[in-house]
Amino acid sequence: MHFDLTDLRLIVAIAESGSLSRAAASFPIALSAASNRLRHLEHRLDVTLFTRHADGMAPTPAGRIALDHARRVLGEARQLDAAIDALAGRARTTIRLAANTVANSTYLPPALGPFLLDYPEVDLEVVEHPSQEVLRAVAAGDADLGVLDGNVVTADVPGGVVTLPFRHDRLVLFVPADHALAERGHCLFREALGFPFVGMPAERAMQRFVEEMATLLGRPLTVRVRAPGFSALAQLVSQGVGLAVMPESAAQRHSESLPAAIVTLDDAWATRELRICVRRLEALSAQARQLVGYLTGTV
Repeated sequence: MHFDLTDLRLIVAIAESGSLSRAAASFPIALSAASNRLRHLEHRLDVTLFTRHADGMAPTPAGRIALDHARRVLGEARQLDAAIDALAGRARTTIRLAANTVANSTYLPPALGPFLLDYPEVDLEVVEHPSQEVLRAVAAGDADLGVLDGNVVTADVPGGVVTLPFRHDRLVLFVPADHALAERGHCLFREALGFPFVGMPAERAMQRFVEEMATLLGRPLTVRVRAPGFSALAQLVSQGVGLAVMPESAAQRHSESLPAAIVTLDDAWATRELRICVRRLEALSAQARQLVGYLTGTV
């Protein structure tokens, strides 16, 4: 059965205004034309969509179902218009992405590059937060999607969120090649807390997490110097300044060119799954849904 978008807009307008005359005026079309459209639509559907009263009109049970579908179809049509405008270069769209330090510093850059090349009309606004704050940003609508630690509890979010697998990650110790822990190859985090550390800025999400773990063990981290990124951390560690906690992928990359060693952390919290988090997939823009596909490898 063929549905005209104008018919769908009309039944939404009637339901919202409670009056055929007010609905017709909002288009605007003549009252007689609006009445004919509604009568012909009800005839084609073989159902009555509205009850008529002296003080206005109200949807019937069948009308309420039709109204729900009409709103969804019109919403999809608006999204299609916006997507076509963006693809044709008539409009730009911005996707807001919140992620923790590990995702931002390791896995996201190579995943975002191909997406941005394929969608030149899209701008990305990427912010870094601890995983719990990433969840809050997505739940509050301050971010379209997020990447967070898979151990974060999402069940308590009002209305719920959807999470999808992104990457598996492990935090390790990066130590000078001649350090005592280098020979062991693995240890518990508490065994390293007697040594000085090289850290990232205190506001970085991963650094805050690492220092919280040390505090929970009753031995706050001794940070000799803070560096802006993993490359600088690795350089300082290789010169014997201190130890560093970093993602295994970053540590492996730097261990190939620096006199340093990787020490596996045996703590349960050191092994983590990174997951993508969204409020509702169907509520995302077409481009944001495509980005989710690129990140999950389904595109």
